[in-house]
Amino acid sequence: MLRHEFQPGRLVAGLFLTATGAVFAGDAAGLWETPWFAVVPLVVGGLCLAGATAVLTRTVRRRRGPGRTNTAGPTGTEVRN
Repeated sequence: MLRHEFQPGRLVAGLFLTATGAVFAGDAAGLWETPWFAVVPLVVGGLCLAGATAVLTRTVRRRRGPGRTNTAGPTGTEVRN
C-alpha cells in the first residue's frame, strides 16, 4: 500500500462537500425541505475553512523542519521518508 502525506485541508473540504450532498439527498428523499441557496454557505464556508486549515498545516510543518527519517515502522523495520 502506498503511503502519502496526510492533508487535513482536503479532509475538511471533503467533509463539507459530503455534508452538502447529504443535506440535498435528504431533501430529495422528502425527509426535510432545503432551499436551493443553502448550498452556497455550505460549500463556500467549507472551502474557506479547508483553505485556512491547509495554510495552518503548512505553517506547522515548516516550523517542525524536514520529515523524520530512520524511524521504526509498525513491523519494526526502518522506514525512510
